[in-house]
Amino acid sequence: MATLELTRSQVLAHRRRANHLDSRLPFGPGSLEAAAHAGLQDSVPRSAVLSVHARVEGTPPLVWEDQAYAQVWGPRYATYVVPEVDRGIFTLSRLPADPKGAERAFDIARRLQDAIGGERVLIREASQRMRLGDHNALRYAAATGTVLVRWEGAGPVYIWTVPAPDLDPADAATELARRYLHVLGPGTASGFAVWAGIKPRVAGPAFERLEGELTPVTTESGPAFILSRDEDSYRKPPDPPAPARLLPSGDVFWLLHAGSDRSYLVPDQRHRDELWTPRVWPGAILVDGDLVGTWRRSGHRVTASTWCDLTPREVLAVEEEAATLPLPDLDRRIEVSWERAG
Repeated sequence: MATLELTRSQVLAHRRRANHLDSRLPFGPGSLEAAAHAGLQDSVPRSAVLSVHARVEGTPPLVWEDQAYAQVWGPRYATYVVPEVDRGIFTLSRLPADPKGAERAFDIARRLQDAIGGERVLIREASQRMRLGDHNALRYAAATGTVLVRWEGAGPVYIWTVPAPDLDPADAATELARRYLHVLGPGTASGFAVWAGIKPRVAGPAFERLEGELTPVTTESGPAFILSRDEDSYRKPPDPPAPARLLPSGDVFWLLHAGSDRSYLVPDQRHRDELWTPRVWPGAILVDGDLVGTWRRSGHRVTASTWCDLTPREVLAVEEEAATLPLPDLDRRIEVSWERAG
């Protein structure tokens, strides 16, 4: 099979299209599932809500409580909001391949079920009933697909058990790889492993099972693969980009961990250091289809730090986007202050 050459413009146009960032979807169950096709990281309070807002029209502040969604410990054991119908994809896909690791996950899940039954309890209470030395060990049980969590951001974490999804872990890993390639492609098995927080012994076979569904490509970042069904999306002209989107910390559009992936999205090393910081990541400002800076919020104040000079039209677009953020704790209009990054 001939290798397809893709430009940076083609890749970013496809990623925006796959992420529904050029034009918002109409509000509804199908749109909510589409917005969370690759999961929505929610480690920073309510970042999942802002990710949905960037993709779905009329997103309410409590959208994460919608029956279309479940909250789980997903990739890298981070808190994720995922489609309820896809819960198994984001949990069973991460079941360890080694028998010892898998047994630990199932053992903790069984002990949790015995300890709390059908109750919804605080995570610390659950760990005390189980006599666990560290309540974080409960996260290992997430890979069984039987554990749901509720975390409202500033408050405590609640935990309860549910029936296991009817899905083979290998099939779950393969489907998660498809979603990684669709939303963040072009990609590689190693990039998938890091993004999903799984071992190469799980990620590698998942990619191998996609044989016949992949097209080899080459980009400025090197050789990779795309889903063959996405080739037309890469080849077609870009859709008109949205004037502005404020993507929250850890939004899937830029949730990349490999250096080559990051440099492809943000070419300047100084700007990458400002976006992917050693601690809590800021949000990212998307203007006319390209990342142009970072943003942070405190109360009703948003600080926008840009890597280039924006036109008055672009400034207005960002401020109008900020005014629509679905934040329940606001009692006044959001104010945006601007600064130029070094």
